[in-house]
Amino acid sequence: MKPDAIDLAIVQNRLDHISQQMGAVMLRTARSPIFSHARDFSCFIADASGSVLSQANGIPIHTGGGGFAVRALLKEYGTSLVEGDVFILSDPYVAGGNHLPDWVIARPIHYAGKLIGFTCNRAHQSDIGGGAAGTYNPEATEIFHEGIRLPVLRLVEAGRTRDDLWRLLLLNSRTPHLLDGDLRAMMGSTEIGAEKISQFMTEIGVEKGLECFERVLDYADRRFRQAVSELPRGRFVGESWFDNDCFDPMDIPIRVAITIADDGVTVDFTGTHPQIKGFKNSSIANTHSAVYTALSSFFDPAIPRNEGSFRSVRIIAPKGSLVNASSPAALTMCTIFPGCDIIEACWEALGSADPERACAGWGANSFPISSGVTDPGITFVMYHWAGSSGGGAVKGRDGFPQQGGLNSLCGLVIPNIETFEQLYPVRIGKHELRCDAAGAGQFRGGPGVEYEVEITRPVQLMFRGEGTRRFAPRGVRGGLPGATGRLYCEPTDGPAFTPPCIWHSPHRSVPILYGVARWRRLG
Repeated sequence: MKPDAIDLAIVQNRLDHISQQMGAVMLRTARSPIFSHARDFSCFIADASGSVLSQANGIPIHTGGGGFAVRALLKEYGTSLVEGDVFILSDPYVAGGNHLPDWVIARPIHYAGKLIGFTCNRAHQSDIGGGAAGTYNPEATEIFHEGIRLPVLRLVEAGRTRDDLWRLLLLNSRTPHLLDGDLRAMMGSTEIGAEKISQFMTEIGVEKGLECFERVLDYADRRFRQAVSELPRGRFVGESWFDNDCFDPMDIPIRVAITIADDGVTVDFTGTHPQIKGFKNSSIANTHSAVYTALSSFFDPAIPRNEGSFRSVRIIAPKGSLVNASSPAALTMCTIFPGCDIIEACWEALGSADPERACAGWGANSFPISSGVTDPGITFVMYHWAGSSGGGAVKGRDGFPQQGGLNSLCGLVIPNIETFEQLYPVRIGKHELRCDAAGAGQFRGGPGVEYEVEITRPVQLMFRGEGTRRFAPRGVRGGLPGATGRLYCEPTDGPAFTPPCIWHSPHRSVPILYGVARWRRLG
């Protein structure tokens, strides 16, 4: 029997549940706090052609462009896939990656000798080498400064792990004690997902199951087109800005024009600044992810979150621009900046088309990564997630208070500070919502936080300082803008350190701080 509407609803929910189960496996088995506490990973499922069927788990900036990674795998190995293979990849130029720290484990699923799909886990590794511990190298001017580059590689061949490749990966990380366990957790999550997909095929029958895969994509396409048809026809523009290229002050616009037509949506970035010297360029997969995040969050949340939703979307991203950089441009920061800025620009354009659904600007995060060495000589890398900003308001509700970043749509979790005090050489002095900084209006913006931490070992700090320098989060429909963030670093032992190092070069690595340092963030 042909699958009916009930079948399709069940199948989509089944796929979404499987991707969530994969995420639960990763959360419970990963070794790094970046996964087991902050959840900076995402699991998704693709069909045999590489189209994403489900992205119900994790962070949208990870999964929206997941199809690029799977299609890169198929391009390299599509004729030689065998049961028991597992692949790893990361490179944004040759492997469909968004940026180098996000490694993808992709497991082909075979059923009755036939390739039926892929289960995938994209996770931001604690460290992948490069010029700075913690994956973000603010001094990078080309991708070779940013860590190990992984083309599509067969990590497990017909069920047998390639030990030589495994050793190579661990050797290129400052935190191999974490990476070893994290890779095993990623592989385990995809294995559980593949088992669940095979179980589903046994229950429904492989022919009907594959037809359901195709039809859930068709259904999402129809639902999205229907949602777009309710908007006025026309061309609507939005833009966002950087005021530096990570090294020098300059005006760097991200411009987008969204055209609503009878046959779909065109998202055109013509007029966006050329790629820049620093690491705030975007790969094409990351740009697609950011656009899809903006579109999917603007419309009815009941529309399925699969790649069929975006069949009617055409993205124009000029090669060599900030949103489609040419090799070897540096781009490790792309999932945050310009990822968040692309979303903001698209929301501004969409808000012009439908003011009732306009969303105010979200706060730009500005917090550091600290890295150092513990007594046994083991490197630690701490992401100060607790310094995150608030979200923008929409009609009907206030903005979200402190959240993990616009690119995650609150999918990134702010870890428990007491736990982090046990894991890292820090003492948290303050972590509270900031008063009177959110934009006022009928519905106010979400407040950021006042966060103060005392670091008790020598560390290097890599600041992400856009929230202190860029324009304040914008209000919409008469709402007032929010406040920008502020950063302070006060050494209590060692050489003098002055705030201008932060203000004038917000993305540069801060010099080594000897002894105790206190760091505060208002944002």
